[in-house]
Amino acid sequence: MLKEFKEFISKGNVMQLAIGVIIAEAFGKIVTAFTDAFIQPLLGLIGGAEVQGKFQIGNSGQFIDYGKFITAVINFLIVAFILFMMIKVINTANRRSKERLEKLSAKIPKKGKKGAEEVPAEPETKLCPFCLTEIAFKATRCPHCTSEIKDKE
Repeated sequence: MLKEFKEFISKGNVMQLAIGVIIAEAFGKIVTAFTDAFIQPLLGLIGGAEVQGKFQIGNSGQFIDYGKFITAVINFLIVAFILFMMIKVINTANRRSKERLEKLSAKIPKKGKKGAEEVPAEPETKLCPFCLTEIAFKATRCPHCTSEIKDKE
């Protein structure tokens, strides 16, 4: 079981997933820092709302921290927008490259289509002009009658 676990962990896709999670966590911290440093102060200016705020529930000493919730929502929207833009760019690039390939392949003549030039295949055999036996096309001497064969080119 330990050997199977080691094989599972060492597979490329598991390592790629681990790297993706670590990068996503670091990216999330960058977005949180951006939100805390830039977005929250801007939101505080609009209508005087205090994003860092919390309010007390009754006289219980318990607080609802709506500032953290708003920050989390803003972080989510920023990450979702960035991912959306990345996927949009990748899809556009893939679509354009596919269109280019289709244009290039349309210019290449295909066998069996109208207007396409069909290049005849080189024959594999020919007849010896002396003994009329079938020999290889590139042969310069007949293996049967040993006559020297000169091509008419």
